[in-house]
Parts: sequence; structure tokens; C-alpha cells
Amino acid sequence: MNMKTDITSFGEILIDFTREGSNETGAALFAQHPGGAPANVCVAIRRLGGNPAFIGKVGTDMHGAMLKKVLEDEGIDVSQVIADPNFFTTLAFVDVNEEGERTFSFSRKPGADTQIRMEEIDPAIIQNSKIFHCGSLSLTDQPARSTTHQLIALAKVSGVAISYDPNYRASLWPSEDVAIEQMRSLIPMVDIMKISDEECALLTDQTDPQQAANVLLKQGPKIVAITLGSQGALIACAAGSKVVSGFKSKVADTNGAGDSFWGAMLYQIAHCNQALDQIDLDTLAQFARYANAVAALTVRKHGAIPAMPTAQEVANFLEQVDE
Repeated sequence: MNMKTDITSFGEILIDFTREGSNETGAALFAQHPGGAPANVCVAIRRLGGNPAFIGKVGTDMHGAMLKKVLEDEGIDVSQVIADPNFFTTLAFVDVNEEGERTFSFSRKPGADTQIRMEEIDPAIIQNSKIFHCGSLSLTDQPARSTTHQLIALAKVSGVAISYDPNYRASLWPSEDVAIEQMRSLIPMVDIMKISDEECALLTDQTDPQQAANVLLKQGPKIVAITLGSQGALIACAAGSKVVSGFKSKVADTNGAGDSFWGAMLYQIAHCNQALDQIDLDTLAQFARYANAVAALTVRKHGAIPAMPTAQEVANFLEQVDE
């Protein structure tokens, strides 16, 4: 694969207003952080040395301008980041408890990210990629839902590997049944897939990660990863499966942990120069160990994009733990 772009990521880019304490009167203080899972994946890949592109829509407001500049400053291709004056950039308000776990409240009725149309996108950006990546938040509303399916179809006919990370956010769906139907609709179309252990039942009707991975593999994906929080990740392919232990880390904020893990996995898959069904289980386990290290470093800092580590930081971390 000699194409120019490692990965083209499509979907939401937004502002995470993350709670970081209270002022002297007890009012909550929120810090403005750039985020959105598909954008986070792009940043993770770029900081590891990859060459990603992002497709998405923001408003012509202060938040949209900030988000585009953040990606530009990272060196990410933003030629397909569309600014639309008719819609406001999506905002997410994030509360983080003492264990670093998050709850979300969204301002997205509709958010600019849900209003992107296929005719606004240059198909060459997909055709010139090794991997096309998307999540499920683009499936919550039209026209972004149809655009998601059209981009996946374009990637498929173009011979581009398709990556999918469902990333369930209950408050953005009219019901859990609708979420299940839409989120599951993409599984047979994709080649590489990640879910969290909390999403196993939602996507497969199985609560055990091993059983969930088996269900997903039977539907079409060639590589499946199920993140297990601090326990690491389960990696599965046709040859079998393996749990790869995580690293101990002091948690400031889990926001972006899964995205940084998946960005690291996609970066390594894109650069291994092997067909997906030819990557053996031991190699995938090595990729997962590196991705676990990326995630362990990400949770040490607040925010998603600001917390993503560089390749050198990951190398230093692994050198220390291997001593």
C-alpha cells in the first residue's frame, strides 16, 4: 500500500467542556478542550508519526475555528473540514468523577457534525487512503447517517480498509433500540472494529468479551479489539484471540483513552504493509501492547486531544516499564 494518507477519519469534531473543579462560590468550572472521537483518532495517529486526514463539519463560530486550527497545527489534512454558517459547532459537557469516569451532556440539536452531506466531500480523499475510519455518532441523525453509508460504500469499492468504533452515547439516540439497530448496521461492512467491554451486550447480545469478539468476527470484521479499561484489551482474528494486559497509570481523565488506543492500533496496521487477514495474532498482540501504552499515557492528563502522547513519549514509557 503506497497511498499518501494512512487514515481518513470521518465524523464528529466538537468541544469537550470538561469539569475541572469549582470556583470560590461553588460554581462548576469547565475547561474548553477540542475533541470528538474520530478527530481524536486522527491526532493520536499524527503524534505517532502518521499522516491522517479528517472529514467533518463545524459551524462558522469561535468553536469551529478553534477546532480546525487545532487539527491544522497538528499537521492533519483539514481540506475536508467544512465550515457551515447555518449550524453551530457541537458542544459536549463532561463531568469526571474521582475515578476518572465520565458523564456527558450534549448541545447538538442539530450540531454541525450531523449536517454533512456526501456532495460536500471530495471522494479522492477516501480513494487516496489506506484506511477509512468512522464511529457511530454520525448515524444518529440525517443527513450524516446517509453520508456515513455512502462513504463506507466508496471505501469498499476503492479497496480501502474500513475501521469502525461504535462509541455509544445514550443521550444522543431517541432510544436504545434505535441505537442498537443503527450501530449494528455497519458491522457486516467493516474490516477492523473496536468496542469497549461496556458495549459488548449492546453490539452482540453477549456480555463476555471473548464471546462478543467471536460474534463480531462471524459477521465480517477481520480484526476485532475489545478494550477492557485498566485490564488492557482483547485482540481477536481468525487465528484466535489474546488478552493483552494494560499498564498501571494514575488517572486524571479517561476521555480519549479508547480513541488513543485505536489510533495507535490503526497507525501500526497501516504501516505493517500486510493484508489484514495476513497479520498474525502475535503481531496484533504486539500492536495492542503499544496501543495500551498510548492509552496509559493519555489518561494521565485532562482532555482528549491535549493528552495524546508523541511516539518518543511512548518509546520512553515502554523503555521504563521494560527495564
